Amino acid sequence: MRILALDTATSACSAALWQDGRVRARRLARMERGQSEALMPMILDVLAEAGCGFSQLDLLAVTVGPGAFTGLRIGLAAARGMALGSGVPCLGVTTLEAVAHGVPEGERAADPLLVVLDTKRADVYAQVFAPDLGPLGPPQAVPPGALGGLVPARRVLVAGDAAARAAGALAEAGVAVTLSAAPGLPDAATVAGLAARRWRPDEPVDPPVPLYLRAPQAKVAAGGGRR
Repeated sequence: MRILALDTATSACSAALWQDGRVRARRLARMERGQSEALMPMILDVLAEAGCGFSQLDLLAVTVGPGAFTGLRIGLAAARGMALGSGVPCLGVTTLEAVAHGVPEGERAADPLLVVLDTKRADVYAQVFAPDLGPLGPPQAVPPGALGGLVPARRVLVAGDAAARAAGALAEAGVAVTLSAAPGLPDAATVAGLAARRWRPDEPVDPPVPLYLRAPQAKVAAGGGRR
């Protein structure tokens, strides 16, 4: 089974090719912008390194958010276009669960895991997971001061690119925090592994749709922008 996974939802761009139980090739670069130019070369590099063509893929996987509006559109548009052109099914994975599954098992053996991602605003994207990575609540956009109310214990492991910011707010709420050493951004290699565990070839796959937790920052002007 060959799975091509990609992510452009946050402050990185990545692509990975998973085949028969392991990642055969991967590329990842941190970037605030420029994913639209970087993604396709990454995908072609990954396919070339793995010796795989689009016609040999069994599944596509892509992050669906929460994340940056522009970044989400880049990844989803690329994945949908490749799925449409190749007839390959496409499966969506959230950014929060992708980060959670990147945390080593040894780190999350005892305490709940809180994943927090930067929104570039006053709030953060957050979700709590059990040590076995089962979700303990839905993805949310909340102010850091509300994070203490999300965790089910007085000790928590925190991961994500907003982990340091969350740690201060949790400490003020009386929650003991351990910061994960795992990368705080989604990685297409992790997305591919998640997709491999979830996909059932004999079951239909719903097309991925973006997970938006709040309205876009841009607003349409009165009269549609016309003067």
